[in-house]
Amino acid sequence: MAAFKTLDDLTDIAGKRILLRVDLNVPVADGKVTDSTRIERVAPTILELSARGAKVILLAHFGRPKGEPVADMSLSLIVSAVNEVLGRKVFFAADCIGPEAEQAVGKMANGDILLLENTRFHKGEEKNDPAFTEELAQNGDIFVNDAFSAAHRAHASTEGLAHHLPAYAGRTMQAELEALEKGLGNPARPVVAIVGGAKVSSKIDLLQNLVKRVDALVIGGGMANTFLAANGIEVGKSLCEHDLADVAQKIMAEAKASNCTIVLPVDGVVAREFKANAANEVVVTELIPADAMILDVGPQSVEDVKEWIAKAATLVWNGPLGAFEIQPFDAATVAAARFAAERTKAGTLVSVAGGGDTVAALNHAGVADDFSYVSTAGGAFLEWMEGKELPGVAVLSKSE
Repeated sequence: MAAFKTLDDLTDIAGKRILLRVDLNVPVADGKVTDSTRIERVAPTILELSARGAKVILLAHFGRPKGEPVADMSLSLIVSAVNEVLGRKVFFAADCIGPEAEQAVGKMANGDILLLENTRFHKGEEKNDPAFTEELAQNGDIFVNDAFSAAHRAHASTEGLAHHLPAYAGRTMQAELEALEKGLGNPARPVVAIVGGAKVSSKIDLLQNLVKRVDALVIGGGMANTFLAANGIEVGKSLCEHDLADVAQKIMAEAKASNCTIVLPVDGVVAREFKANAANEVVVTELIPADAMILDVGPQSVEDVKEWIAKAATLVWNGPLGAFEIQPFDAATVAAARFAAERTKAGTLVSVAGGGDTVAALNHAGVADDFSYVSTAGGAFLEWMEGKELPGVAVLSKSE
């Protein structure tokens, strides 16, 4: 990963207009924010810049308005939530460019915080249009990107601005990049990856990248069934992409060539219906009943996973091992997550996890705060794990 500039490289910013890209794409119901996690994550950067006397101008998107103003996707809906998290008055401008934005910026005193309207209300945002980017840049002296979750998009407010203004990573972006560097960029070895979830088809690029970069790859969830089937094992009525057997075999061959051990379940918890507390039994994978489905990996498989975690110096995790949303099929995910958390707290493991289901699963297990880093970035985290360059990160390089 190329070196990037952080807030530590910023000096004498009192009175400077800082365009700060943040992720405020929070869930809202009945006009109220229901989860302020993303606001809380960017609060340190906002408050630090404000405390240093900068004029902090927040740029963000909200929903997918497709280049047109949409009332229920206005950032005005979340101003009160931002106020509450920051403990500060946050001003609001009803546009992110043009006279309204310019006038609001012009009224700012040192240390003020201003939230501009949804950047995606303009078609130029997602097109990274030079003219739109230039209009955004006119209201700033410095660009700070603290939205890793949007870094996989080459949009005006995530990538374009860095070509017009001196560009820096905010504290959240910095923490994310440093954690990811420890996870796969320059990790302590052995490195073990756990990848779960429903389908291989959504994670082909991810698996192909990981087998070249980790020492062991644990595959769980529905996608493990596709690998089992590719090895000639009957998986009954389990979720399985039989048409991807060739892909699974190719990934296993690439792993072998790269000296990466593929770890598949040796037993499973099976049931005849997909519902909470359904009658279930533990069966070795070679004996899955034709009328049953695997809903979780079995206890011996959990022990195998824990054994690999015990060997690891670095763990990267994306996706649950089973149908963790319904009991008792959350058992394997919870057990493995808690074991990884114990080793992390003991100082013997660097653990980096991310992805929507993964975050939910770690929260369910009560250990999200015990991992070294848990990314809420979704698509950006997945693309990083796939080995793809993220435009919003690349443009922050010190060589720019």
